[in-house]
Amino acid sequence: MTETPTGAGAPLFWTLTAKGDTLASSTRLQAQPPLTLWPVATLLADADTARMPRLVVNSQRRFQRIEGFGGAFTEAAAVTWQRLPPAEQDAVLRGYFDPREGHGYTFNRVHMNSCDFSLGNYAHASVAGDVTLAHFNIDRDREALLPMIKAAMAVAGRPMKLLMSPWSPPAWMKSNGQMNNGGTLLPQYAATWAQCFVRFIQAYEAEGVPIWGVSVQNEPDATQRWDSCTYTAEQERDFVRDHLGPALQAAGLGHIRIVIWDHNRDQMVQRADVVYSDPEAARYVWGCGFHWYVEDHFDHVGLLHDAYPDKQLLFTEGCQEGGPHRGEWAPAERYATSLLSDLNHWTVGWIDWNLLLDETGGPNHVGNFCSAPMLADRAQGRVELQASYDYLGHVSRFIRPGAQRVLCSASSQDLACTAAVNEDGRVAVVVLNRTERSPQFLLRIDDQATVVQLPPRSIASFEWGA
Repeated sequence: MTETPTGAGAPLFWTLTAKGDTLASSTRLQAQPPLTLWPVATLLADADTARMPRLVVNSQRRFQRIEGFGGAFTEAAAVTWQRLPPAEQDAVLRGYFDPREGHGYTFNRVHMNSCDFSLGNYAHASVAGDVTLAHFNIDRDREALLPMIKAAMAVAGRPMKLLMSPWSPPAWMKSNGQMNNGGTLLPQYAATWAQCFVRFIQAYEAEGVPIWGVSVQNEPDATQRWDSCTYTAEQERDFVRDHLGPALQAAGLGHIRIVIWDHNRDQMVQRADVVYSDPEAARYVWGCGFHWYVEDHFDHVGLLHDAYPDKQLLFTEGCQEGGPHRGEWAPAERYATSLLSDLNHWTVGWIDWNLLLDETGGPNHVGNFCSAPMLADRAQGRVELQASYDYLGHVSRFIRPGAQRVLCSASSQDLACTAAVNEDGRVAVVVLNRTERSPQFLLRIDDQATVVQLPPRSIASFEWGA
């Protein structure tokens, strides 16, 4: 732009994260000097500005309402949190759940029975043959999981949605007689397993921790060396229709949402189609959950919405596999790419995997170490915020629960973007630059515009309005 317009313009507030030579030297969730929005015609009168790439937001064209963002309470995360000094424990909770100073997380996940990010295999119904569930209990969860969840709820200070997912039924209910290495649910225990969902929800509610919804099975198409159980699409359909849905209804828990699939995007369309095509099964199902561990297939998310627009879409798990990845930038960009793409394809909520792990990417009882946005250095007794933490915050801090996604597009493939109108009327725009270039572009929000230049490998969030 050759010349600055004259006259008063509206301020556009923005926050930036940009890669430096090291994580410590990077710009991280840092407020920038406000930009000024001018009438579009004023800027386009300048020939240089008129030739710039454009990122355009139309806040009147609205799409899905956002349920929220969050991460997973796992036993690994909770035990790691408990072992931190009190000040660091508080920093973790405030960083994630404080609605003013942190990410404002409100949509989180917890496992029923053990998962790989537990200290070992365990089940809430551990007594073989106990079909009446006389011995069902959540004593294990009272050791670490529930204390962390309750502390997070206190910091959030507002209602929290909690999705419960099982990795495996108790070993005695399965074809292979163990919680690990896949196997299937034995048909004679299907009704008992459905009652485990009921008992878990009731037990958590008795602790003051309400459950928002349940998924049928974490990754039902995977035989893993850790806690796992396989279902075909037809088996999952029949379990929902004949057991889980009726059991929840009979217990007065018909308000609990049922999420199917809870696995990768590659098969989500065909798997959901089998369940949704059965009206008796479909009436119990709120929507489809999905993960990111294969090819991206963002088009499948939108395709499933187009086929079944009355059903919801929820990202239920994603993390950088293969170790802790301390100080690396690529996991952060992976998070942002998925977040923006999933939201633009009708996803209503996005749940990260472990909220916290130690410096090894664990604990994990089978050595399946992974990264997390917060890593605890046990020797130093402190928490390290990874770049992925910042990138997640660029969405969750600015697009709040109840917001509606609005029309947003960029004319340059260097830029990925999404936008939403929050309940207070403020427009939030998130823009990702994954290139080594420093693109300059015209950002237009309705009939106002400004010129923006982003550093290489950066993400920015813009806020405008009342």
